[in-house]
Amino acid sequence: MTSSSADPILLSLFANRFMAVAESMGRSLQQTSISTNIKERLDFSCAIFAPDGSLIANAPHLPVHLGSMSFAVKWQAENLAKLGQGAFQRGDVVLTNHPVAGGSHLPDITCITPVFAPDRDEIIFFTASRGHHADIGGILPGSMPPTSKSLFQEGAQIRSFKIVSKGVYDRDGLVRLLVDEPAKYPGCSGTRCFRDVESDLKAQIAANHKGIQLINDLVDEWGLQTVQDYMLHIRDNAELAVRNLLRRVARQHASTELHAVDYMDDGTPIELRVTIDPDAGSAIFDFEGTGPEVNANINCPPSVAFSAIIYALRCMVSEDIPLNQGCLAPIDVRLPSGSLLRPSETAAVVGGNVLTSQRITDVVFRAFEAVAASQGDCNNLTFGTGGNDENGKLIEGFGYYETIAGGSGAGPSWNGTSGVHTHMTNTRITDPEIFERRYPVFLRRFGLREGSGGDGQYRGGDGVVRDIEFLEPGIQVSILSERRVHRPYGLRGGEPAQSGLNLWVKRRREEDGDMIAAAEDGTVPPRVINMGGKATARFGAGDRIVVHTPGGGGFGPSTSKDSDTSSEARQARVRMPHRGSLANWHALQLGA
Repeated sequence: MTSSSADPILLSLFANRFMAVAESMGRSLQQTSISTNIKERLDFSCAIFAPDGSLIANAPHLPVHLGSMSFAVKWQAENLAKLGQGAFQRGDVVLTNHPVAGGSHLPDITCITPVFAPDRDEIIFFTASRGHHADIGGILPGSMPPTSKSLFQEGAQIRSFKIVSKGVYDRDGLVRLLVDEPAKYPGCSGTRCFRDVESDLKAQIAANHKGIQLINDLVDEWGLQTVQDYMLHIRDNAELAVRNLLRRVARQHASTELHAVDYMDDGTPIELRVTIDPDAGSAIFDFEGTGPEVNANINCPPSVAFSAIIYALRCMVSEDIPLNQGCLAPIDVRLPSGSLLRPSETAAVVGGNVLTSQRITDVVFRAFEAVAASQGDCNNLTFGTGGNDENGKLIEGFGYYETIAGGSGAGPSWNGTSGVHTHMTNTRITDPEIFERRYPVFLRRFGLREGSGGDGQYRGGDGVVRDIEFLEPGIQVSILSERRVHRPYGLRGGEPAQSGLNLWVKRRREEDGDMIAAAEDGTVPPRVINMGGKATARFGAGDRIVVHTPGGGGFGPSTSKDSDTSSEARQARVRMPHRGSLANWHALQLGA
């Protein structure tokens, strides 16, 4: 499967060379960053783009970043071109994170650097890196507030800022954007750890420069014309692969119409109708029927919706191709204006990137009947200190952010995997040793949540249990999660997985007004509080958060041979996680 004028060997060679550039950028970024988020959790992505901003190749980083970064690059190229003298010049690096400018959510800051031809002022590529920064201001430490209603509550907003202009670094401008501007809004502060954010941004700038060096080496070796020709061939090849996929799906389903709907925990539907033209190998992805923008933060920028679609299509293509813009060429995506997937520009979106994107992925896979639902969630946990005091003075503190693994869905010939990050996220979790050394916490438990995956011919993967005790008072702890109401679905007779659960194990204190008399043995049992899916609270010393993440759905009817008791046994296995959760709850009450 190759573009008509492309040499198959060179096509494979250039695809891998382009991906190698992005991978080298990623290694540079990881090695030169200082934050736990980027160095340890690998919450970043690097890619290279064509002069028009379309994605050419990427490293195997975060799908939610990679599909949406092209929107950011295109927006900057078009916007700066309108400004005349503000257009991209040699030595420029542009910073952006705003959803209307191709951003995903505000903590994800993108650095974009043009690559100029060696002998003339013509942009031949762009390199870009996107990293999740632990705190960029807003109403809560960690800049992932579960209760935000407006975009300004989520931190610094950057549409377009030349952090480097003709080789000159603008630190004063960065301080203004990250420290001064966010603090102007009611109840908000600037970044609580400016030095960390600045250092990681410099690492992103260096990673982009590494990409430029490697692209120049490629041009020196093969010549600009050959390199750009194969850039186009790679896109064409991806487009052909997706067209063949759509034709194959139409044959297998004996239908050109696919449909699926799923629901966010607040009841908002995400509905998709896919209309395939098998002759052209094209399709319309119409999300008409999706609920309206919500007064919460699960609104999803269009760039993120496109990320979920391009990721799902790439997963279903069996050929070994880079994820790139060609995957979307045969697709006409229709997102209703004012809906959850195309909200107004001031809508809160911090959860749309990490929660709604996962639900879009589930809906696409459900329509194609490709795989049962995975956990459908990132289980976003943030905690930290600092911010503006009662006099408006910024108190420096820290912010920590992590996403927690769950179960992946089962498929037509495989069981789901337990305890993994799935779909739109591809990060790690911080190593316990580093976690406990850098932050005032004690990791009491981190293991599989047995029985939480859905039953079926192929079982869904199990979620995990993460139990964290806080060692200092006054730490603001927030959880932003989904699948606490609607369970991850099974497919073709497979059982749904168990939903998640977030518990606050709170020590009783006189100052909180909840102290009770001690038991006969002198102990005072803690309160065990269901925090719900989206909540924040100030934890005291000794308080714990216990996160039970969802499993993945099962695929196909169970093949159990337990004769008359097979149904009861199967139901018992499905109910077991509920009993396990209750057992854990009683243990928590006893202080276990």
